[in-house]
Amino acid sequence: MKASVLKMTLLASLMLASAATLAAEKGLIAIITPSHDNPFFKAEADGAQEKAKALGYTTLVASHDDDVNKQNQLIETAIARKAKAIILDNAGADATVGPVQKAKDAGIPTFLIDREINKTGIAVAQIVSNNYQGAQLGAEKFAKLLNGKGDYVELLGKESDTNAGVRSQGYHDVLDDYPDMKMVAQQSANWSQTEAFSRMETILQKNPNIVGVISGNDTMALGAEAALKAAGKTNVIVVGFDGSDYTRDSIINKGNIKATVLQPGWDQAQMAVEQVDYYLKNGKAQKEEKQLMDCVLIDDSNASKLKNFNLAK
Repeated sequence: MKASVLKMTLLASLMLASAATLAAEKGLIAIITPSHDNPFFKAEADGAQEKAKALGYTTLVASHDDDVNKQNQLIETAIARKAKAIILDNAGADATVGPVQKAKDAGIPTFLIDREINKTGIAVAQIVSNNYQGAQLGAEKFAKLLNGKGDYVELLGKESDTNAGVRSQGYHDVLDDYPDMKMVAQQSANWSQTEAFSRMETILQKNPNIVGVISGNDTMALGAEAALKAAGKTNVIVVGFDGSDYTRDSIINKGNIKATVLQPGWDQAQMAVEQVDYYLKNGKAQKEEKQLMDCVLIDDSNASKLKNFNLAK
């Protein structure tokens, strides 16, 4: 009995050791995203890490907190540690071009997720949500919820992020066709919940009769909702963008947030790692550089199926 237990223990140890050796042989993948305080970015990092480990890679997971200098340092670290590839949700469409080129010059391919950069041909892939399509879905739902009339507010994302502009354009290409809907304020809250709360407080003082808020992401939508609740304005409708569990809960619990737009962050990250694996095995890209993934509207009809940026089939 003791001998068989010893054999089983030894076998398990050998299996663990061989798995670790395989991971070491396949090499390191650096996974760099904005702050994990935002559940979307945490889901990206977790999804990429899970897939990388499943495929036998070791990982370096880090956040640049939307700080370009910190991002550059993390890319330098990936180069110094001879990473096989970098998965990156970047800190600025222009500011990231140089660091990605530097990684390429060092022989390290970069696979971008969620946010594009303003240059092609230096990253192997740029896998992003179809932000324009998603924003149109959100705007159509917003207009329907407001019955096509009333004063509303738009909260914009960070100016250096191309997604902020694309989403806003998608919103307005729908909402501007409603003559009885009037945007009375449009301010950037830089994707931040706390900034959105303070912006919303100020906006409400000047525009107490608004009926809706459309937000560039869920984090700002939650900040706006908190400010509206604090002001006793429980009937003002909020629509977000991302598909976080927090906004799902607000939709289910009949809060101010009535809808959001799911962008498939988990799937994007896992797809990027699969493409890394293909690239490293075959020496060429699996797909064309620019890749769009369609978004899905989340409202009270399907919110209960949403978890961790995944919608159950």
